Amino acid sequence: MKNLIKKWFGIDKLEENLKMLKEMEAKAIASTAEAQVAEQEAKMTPKERATERGEAWVGVLDTKINPENVRNGFFELDWNNEFIVQLKQAGYGFDGDPDEYIVDRWFRDLAGNMLAEAGQDPTRSSAGFINVNKLGNGKASVE
Repeated sequence: MKNLIKKWFGIDKLEENLKMLKEMEAKAIASTAEAQVAEQEAKMTPKERATERGEAWVGVLDTKINPENVRNGFFELDWNNEFIVQLKQAGYGFDGDPDEYIVDRWFRDLAGNMLAEAGQDPTRSSAGFINVNKLGNGKASVE
């Protein structure tokens, strides 16, 4: 009887419309939240996005060559804590090691592997030297 009364007075249609409106409102709220997250991520640096996701990240901020001796130059690297954890898990460092030393071990290994893949002797003395200077904020200059 209750359903019959709702049908006679059109209340059933009103209830359906109300249900649709609530669903549309929920979708609009979700869409707005997704847009806000996308906008915030667009403003973040790649390092910040990776850190937010809990991903390891390392990047080259700058590269310079010594004009007086092209065998020497430097890379300025930046990284997040997740990258340091990943390097420690790979055997490049231990708790208590400064982050710059851990990254230096990895970078030396990386450079040696690149030389070996190019058919060069990674132990040769004319390869120059690698010097790590702490810049603060998790950054270092590798010369």
